[in-house]
Formats: sequence, C-alpha cells, structure tokens
Amino acid sequence: MARMHTRRKGQSGSKKPYRAQPPAWSNTNKEEIEKTIVQLANQDKSSSEIGMILRDRYGTPDVATVMGKKIGTILKEKNLAPRIPEDIHNLILKVLELKKHLDKNPKDAHNKRSLNNSVSKIRRLEKYYHREGVLPDSWKYSIERSEMLISR
Repeated sequence: MARMHTRRKGQSGSKKPYRAQPPAWSNTNKEEIEKTIVQLANQDKSSSEIGMILRDRYGTPDVATVMGKKIGTILKEKNLAPRIPEDIHNLILKVLELKKHLDKNPKDAHNKRSLNNSVSKIRRLEKYYHREGVLPDSWKYSIERSEMLISR
C-alpha cells in the first residue's frame, strides 16, 4: 500500500530576513527610541507591546538593529524590567482564565488538558529561569500565588 501522507522533515515556520543595517525609511534616532521605550514602560507596557508600538507608530521595524540591543536589555539598564519574565506572565494569565472557565464548566476535558499543558510549560520555564538566574530560587509557581501576583 502506498504511503498516504508524506512526512516533511526539517524546520517549519518563517524567519526574519537577515539585515545588518536598518532600512533607509526607518526611524534610526537612538535617543528618541530610548526615550519612547522608557515612556511606554512607565505606562506598564510589556516589551512585546513596546516593540509593536515602535513598529506601528514610530516606524522602527527592529529595535535591535538600530540600538544594538534588545528592548528587554534597555529596560534592565533603566531598572524598568518586570519582576517576572513576560512569557511566564502571559502563561499565568492564560492559566487563570482557564481555571475560571473550568470552575464554571468542570466537565470540559479539552480545557483541562490545556490547563495541564500550560502549567507544565510554566514549570519548565521556571526551571530554566532559575538555572539562568533570571528568577530568584525562592520564586515558586502556584495558582493561588499567581492570582495574588497578577491582581496587584
């Protein structure tokens, strides 16, 4: 019997084009970009939100090519970096929404699985960030603690 489905091997997904210099049309004023990053961080914007705002409103497609460092590095230098990394924060928000949904719908098996997968991902990231020294060793994930942490 012939193979029904061919398996494609290799990496999938798109990649950003390699670019050593920012495009000619882009905003390359380093002082203005840094000032804008600090202003947006003071408005409680995350680094990904700051990047999208800089791209859409200020014409800076890639901060790293203009500044030579990433938005997160700039925020750390200015002591404006968040206490917990953005990816864990977003996953915690997702878990809290799933938990609220499952309290109303306890038989929803698909979302129970999604909740378990998200909690597992948080725990894996927690191990990684402990190893890298981004999170203190005393930081431990729990749903109860995260509800208090996010509500602040």
